[in-house]
Amino acid sequence: MASFTPLSSLTPRYLIFPLSLVLFEFATYIAHDMIQPGMLLVTEEFGVGPEWVSASLTAYLIGGIMLQWLLGPLSDKFGRRPVILGGVAFFMLTCMATHWVQSIEQFVLLRFLQGTSLCFIGAVGYAAIQEAFDEALSVKMMALMANVALLAPLAGPLAGAAFLEFSDWRTMFWLFGALTALALVGLWLTMPETSGNPQMSLSLPSLAKGYAVLVKDRQVMSGSLAIGLVTIPCLAWVALSPVILIHDEGLTRMDYALLQLPVFIAMIIGNLTLGKLASRLPIDKPLRLGAWPILLGLAISTIATLIDNHSYLWLTAGLSIYGFGTGLVNAGLYRLTLFSNESGKGSVAAMLGMVSILVFALGIELAKFAYFSDGSRAFSLVNLACGVIWFMLVRAFLREWQRRSTLIAH
Repeated sequence: MASFTPLSSLTPRYLIFPLSLVLFEFATYIAHDMIQPGMLLVTEEFGVGPEWVSASLTAYLIGGIMLQWLLGPLSDKFGRRPVILGGVAFFMLTCMATHWVQSIEQFVLLRFLQGTSLCFIGAVGYAAIQEAFDEALSVKMMALMANVALLAPLAGPLAGAAFLEFSDWRTMFWLFGALTALALVGLWLTMPETSGNPQMSLSLPSLAKGYAVLVKDRQVMSGSLAIGLVTIPCLAWVALSPVILIHDEGLTRMDYALLQLPVFIAMIIGNLTLGKLASRLPIDKPLRLGAWPILLGLAISTIATLIDNHSYLWLTAGLSIYGFGTGLVNAGLYRLTLFSNESGKGSVAAMLGMVSILVFALGIELAKFAYFSDGSRAFSLVNLACGVIWFMLVRAFLREWQRRSTLIAH
């Protein structure tokens, strides 16, 4: 079995490893966010309606569920390194293949295949980061990695709108493939092996038994559901804001892109704040602090859109306050959930990924149904409901975590 001592400080080599991983993560996100301003061009080219705009992200997220169950245990057995390298290469090839799609169905199919990259990031990459660094450093690394990943929805719409001024949407996917190739080289040269147990069984009964244990663990399930729920308002905004702002409010692609900035800058500020707090406060404290802006921001969006269904500026302002809170809570909640069970971290990360991404996909479809039924007010009500349920789950999660910590201490 592979043995790797978690690092408490960074060397140049072990800085390039997470940077290469986050470059891959960035490429997977930019492959959605940069195409968003052009999604109405994609639907027009293929002769379909605007309801297909969010289908691209839904297919991507469903792809992110399909292999989690296998990749986590696979990396527990054979190691994180070969599995992640294979996933990066596959994503690179599917991006390049998008150049030749001839229908919306082919486009959505390739989005589904590209979405499997989320399986490799969640079930393998994040587990490797948590194993490679100690608790304080891993939370800092995850927060900083989240900042880089947030550059995709922050810069993506602006870059996409600018790119479409001089080129076409198909050419974008060659850019995504080139970024992924660079990440592949970095991971090949610097990624350490933190796992590997050749004696582990990968038979279906053995895998089913392992996942059954995780399904019965309330901490794993409540943490995974909470991570999914708190992210829905952000992903629903990413998926539907082209329809809300460009199609229905009549804004330009550049106006749409500029209105993404406050939401994602707020998330980055939240992540930077978490990075500062990680070594100074107990891991649960930022979770408790982040609940306030999350609930306040979603409530502001809801009240504003109930008063005026077209108040997209107040909707954006509320989501920005929520975004700051989300930046504070996600890295710590991920760490607590991953280490709440003694099973292999690949398997726990896979369960966490499957549950949270399934919640993402269902939440986006629910938000889409709400918006097309009753506009921004229904969209905001779905977001607020997600925030309230998240709050209840996290309160129960932290109570149980406190109880278990007390028992271990005694």
